Amino acid sequence: MSYQDILCEAAGPILTITLNRPEKLNAYTAVMGAELADAFAKADADDAIRVIIVTGAGRGFCAGADISAGADAFDAREGKSASFGAAAASGQPRRPGGGFIEAMFNCRKPSICAINGAAVGVGVTLTLPMDIRLCAEGARFGFVFARRGLVPEAGSAWFLPKLVGLSQALRWCLTGRLINADEALRGGLVSEVVPPEALLERAREIAAEIAEETSAVSVALTRQMLWRFAGAPDPWELLKVDGLMAMQLGATDEVKEGVRAFMEKRKPRFPGRVSADMPPAYPWWGEG
Repeated sequence: MSYQDILCEAAGPILTITLNRPEKLNAYTAVMGAELADAFAKADADDAIRVIIVTGAGRGFCAGADISAGADAFDAREGKSASFGAAAASGQPRRPGGGFIEAMFNCRKPSICAINGAAVGVGVTLTLPMDIRLCAEGARFGFVFARRGLVPEAGSAWFLPKLVGLSQALRWCLTGRLINADEALRGGLVSEVVPPEALLERAREIAAEIAEETSAVSVALTRQMLWRFAGAPDPWELLKVDGLMAMQLGATDEVKEGVRAFMEKRKPRFPGRVSADMPPAYPWWGEG
């Protein structure tokens, strides 16, 4: 599908999504948000796609919301707000407030964010529901909302403390200052800092390892278990879920292939598809 503000390119089992407004440092628009949601939903439904990489075109990742309208850029009364919370421009119905955050969070495919430059405001919060974040040397990050009279959006007040801890999240959000790649690494926002020319290649290496060595069904279940139970007050509800999943998966061809591959010292050829072979207990939360 052709998009306006993003590009999508599949290479084997890896889908690369590129924020594509380089002349504006990929500043976020409602169109971009709607297109990200659509691209993630389509990747989720496509068994040929195992991993999603998100990066930016040009020298920036995403400089935040497009504020070309000036001081009124976030005024939703005119229906043209640059805020993430504004209605999606695609015209597609969605749960209020969900948008691309919901699409990323619920996606059964893991995602890797290759942050190639500045990631500020929504430009950094849109990375938080993704599973692995890498950045290029020289990248800058900013949770700048308090400096604009706003609040952290896109669910970031929930995601950020889970990723970096409450103390670090408070420090970054309450000051609103820019942080460099080394501080982002020390704080746990990113897991690697690499030379700019090596960023996409490193992201593809990680994606290939996932695609070639793991079960799509297992990965889909694992990322949901980790995200959904990370803040649980105790392990008891999780024990109910992981025990049931282990029982339901144990008799499947998926697990049998994993064991055979290990014993035969070869790469596994997992047959499972997330579109058709998820265990009966999935999803274990609310409406799936």
